[in-house]
Amino acid sequence: METRDRILDAAAELMRTRGVTRTTTKEIAKAAGFSEATLYKHFRDKEELLLRVLRERAPGSARIEITAGRDRVEENIYRLVRGMLDFYRETFPMLSSVVSEPGLMAAHHASIGRYGGGPWHAVERIAVYLRAEQELGRVPDHADPDAVAALLAGACFQQAFFAYFAEGLNAPRVPDETATALARTLTAALTLPA
Repeated sequence: METRDRILDAAAELMRTRGVTRTTTKEIAKAAGFSEATLYKHFRDKEELLLRVLRERAPGSARIEITAGRDRVEENIYRLVRGMLDFYRETFPMLSSVVSEPGLMAAHHASIGRYGGGPWHAVERIAVYLRAEQELGRVPDHADPDAVAALLAGACFQQAFFAYFAEGLNAPRVPDETATALARTLTAALTLPA
């Protein structure tokens, strides 16, 4: 296994079990079996490392390929829902300490922004997909892609939070039935007349 991958794996595990704010780069390097200097050869700072963990190690919609015009809209929405449910469930433990403290949140927002990261990217990606489907005539023109994307992301966030709130780190995967119901309901709402 490559050095970078070992560092990412160690960071993902420590951030998930301890939270981002309680995990240091020194601890990550040690858990990966390297020096902190080696960690900094691969990552500029902890924020870049966090962003790479979120993009490369957390399950989720960022790695799900969806293409307008391919597969049924409901199938694509289901894949997005399933990915977002899994992503949020996995990242709640990592990020809860950051969002609980206004000063930490402001610093996190500023530093993650330097790398082009932020939670709005998932919503923007879904809206872009829905606009492309509108251009193909597979999603009605009256549907607001930004609103639909926000509703989808919000519902997934809520369901994942409920699971995390009830079970903490041991929260089971949100059931496929929930993902199916969310995707089916959202798709049905998209096809309602204006």
